[in-house]
Amino acid sequence: MTEKEKNISFTGEEKIRIDLYLTQKEIYPSRSQIRNLIAQGKIRVNNNPVKPSYILKNGDVIDLALPENKELKIKAEAIPLDIIYEDEYLVVVNKPADMIVHPAGKIRSGTLVNALLYHCQDSLSGIGGVIRPGIVHRLDKDTSGLMVAAKNDFAHLDLSRQIKDHQVTKKYIALVHGNLRDDSGIIDAPIGRSLKNGKKMAVTEGKSREAITQFKVLKRFSGYTLVEATLRTGRTHQIRVHLAFIGYPIVGDQLYGHRKQGLNISRQALHSHILGFVHPSSKKYMEFSAPLPKDMQELIDCLEGDEK
Repeated sequence: MTEKEKNISFTGEEKIRIDLYLTQKEIYPSRSQIRNLIAQGKIRVNNNPVKPSYILKNGDVIDLALPENKELKIKAEAIPLDIIYEDEYLVVVNKPADMIVHPAGKIRSGTLVNALLYHCQDSLSGIGGVIRPGIVHRLDKDTSGLMVAAKNDFAHLDLSRQIKDHQVTKKYIALVHGNLRDDSGIIDAPIGRSLKNGKKMAVTEGKSREAITQFKVLKRFSGYTLVEATLRTGRTHQIRVHLAFIGYPIVGDQLYGHRKQGLNISRQALHSHILGFVHPSSKKYMEFSAPLPKDMQELIDCLEGDEK
């Protein structure tokens, strides 16, 4: 079995064990395999051996000499892509709802990565590893809209830095239950893993990170509000958690919203409609937009019809 050498520069803000960090990045499929590789000296930090419990510090360089695993080969699939923009550095796509961004667990096909591998062939950044080539940021499976993928490591590192420094424009449209009291506002509430349900995130003071969402009412209906939400930080499920926290959960959100929905939609009514960033090479600001998908537009048309 051959080995592939690479290194990762850790630039995280929060403390995290190396075995957990590498598992989350899906460098290898399981935490136990990561621990075995650390014990074998295949994974080191700053060229020094470490234990699986080693807490990573900002600036640490993780050295990996990983045996190539044939099971990790991800197949390219001819899945149609709605490409908004593309050049030699990056590609901006409009992801449909019900599409997972990258393979995870037993899911190895039908993802955005499978589609990108077919479309871009060998022109994708390798920083995300075998599982996430080109993936700079993610959207939930049932959230539709704009994403950018990197075609080379230079673009990946630059876009990642912009995201980390909150320099990327991310605006979403959401249909929520209820009528917001204010026409606009800011939700500043830290988010961390829920202590009651490991699959959920929650507003909490313990083991949480700063989370800020700005919102603006676009249109009001009887019992519902169409909202534009702008991310000032990028936490997992942030918009869904924040809107539910202030009492206006997103329509169709089975995890954070009402179990019984009054409107006909099979997923959370959340769409990434504006994405803006500075191009890694030209250094010019670029901004893209994607119209509402059919299912959300039909909901709004229905509500507007009821208003007449």
